[in-house]
Amino acid sequence: MANEAHPCPCDIGHRLEYGGMGHEVQVEHIQAYVTRSPVDAGKAVIVIQDIFGWQLPNTRYMADMIAGNGYTTIVPDFFVGQPPWRPSDDWSTFPEWLKTKNARKINREIDAVLRYLKQQCNAQKIGVVGFCWGGIAVHHVMTTYPELKAGVSVYGIVKDSEDVYSLKNPTLFIFAENDTVIPLEQVSVLTQKLKEHCKVEYQIKTFSGQTHGFVHRKKEDCSPADKPYIDEARRNLIEWLNKYI
Repeated sequence: MANEAHPCPCDIGHRLEYGGMGHEVQVEHIQAYVTRSPVDAGKAVIVIQDIFGWQLPNTRYMADMIAGNGYTTIVPDFFVGQPPWRPSDDWSTFPEWLKTKNARKINREIDAVLRYLKQQCNAQKIGVVGFCWGGIAVHHVMTTYPELKAGVSVYGIVKDSEDVYSLKNPTLFIFAENDTVIPLEQVSVLTQKLKEHCKVEYQIKTFSGQTHGFVHRKKEDCSPADKPYIDEARRNLIEWLNKYI
């Protein structure tokens, strides 16, 4: 995701060569990638894509990692069949492309996924995790869906409007110190407004020296200096889900 002043930096990083442990299914009007938990504990997590779409191996890798911790995971196609952004696309057209991908207009898809998880996967407790564009979507659904027990928004841009501070359930926000599209001033405003208005548990964590995409777009072995931060962020994500779902 990007703000109005900068192109999205999501192409910075690594596209993993990863096949996946799950399978693709049709969920009403959308496709989705589903990975069943080794243990059926009645818990599920919706994983929301970045601008590169639901088939990005990195996002599926994260979904499988979460599934390995006791959750059935689903990565729906929130672009509903429309092509995702590609790093080779002309960045000058990105603002126009983004206008057709509103991360706050996904309720129809969320409703369909919730029905699928409850009816087909025996999910009784459901959370949500999202990266970049998906981080914005997580922020939205955590203010509108009380049935989502926990949310993790990973480097999603913060829009300064009153409705974004009325979280329904515990939400973790992960940011990167050197994110060129999410200035630390925005993180500070979010911190202050949540402190003033939010009535549920939340946490905002900013990782030193990291850049946009570090949690899911960097390989664990990309740099000895980065690896502890990648590992810690992923561990925090799982711990948050475990605590509240």
